[in-house]
Amino acid sequence: MTHHQAEDESRFERGQKALSRIDGKGGEKVVASLADIAPDFARYLIEFPFGDIYCRPGLDLRSREIATIAALTALGNAAPQLKVHVEAGLNVGLTRTEIVEVIMQMAVYAGFPAALNGLFAAKEVFALHEEGSGTEDIARS
Repeated sequence: MTHHQAEDESRFERGQKALSRIDGKGGEKVVASLADIAPDFARYLIEFPFGDIYCRPGLDLRSREIATIAALTALGNAAPQLKVHVEAGLNVGLTRTEIVEVIMQMAVYAGFPAALNGLFAAKEVFALHEEGSGTEDIARS
């Protein structure tokens, strides 16, 4: 095994642990759903965002999820990913109030339609969270 392969395994293993801790079953389902169409992309999703970026020391996971929720809300066209990350925000200690405030803040920069879409996505996650089903259903939407 070359040094590069060993390093890639390290990124992959680190990414799997981070994905599980942050996104839980919702993130794992997203990765699994790519297995039959783009398994390499599933691996990249684990290695780069989770193995490299989320594991950097400069921000804690709460701060990273605030940034991610804000960015996905501002995009306005990423509701499935936003739902997974709203659940992730709850997983890493964000309150519903903090999540709602982050999404509302995006109305200033991304417009009311993006903020409305984000609020409705969060509302759906919160309702599923209350039912105890978590992101299993969210990842499929």
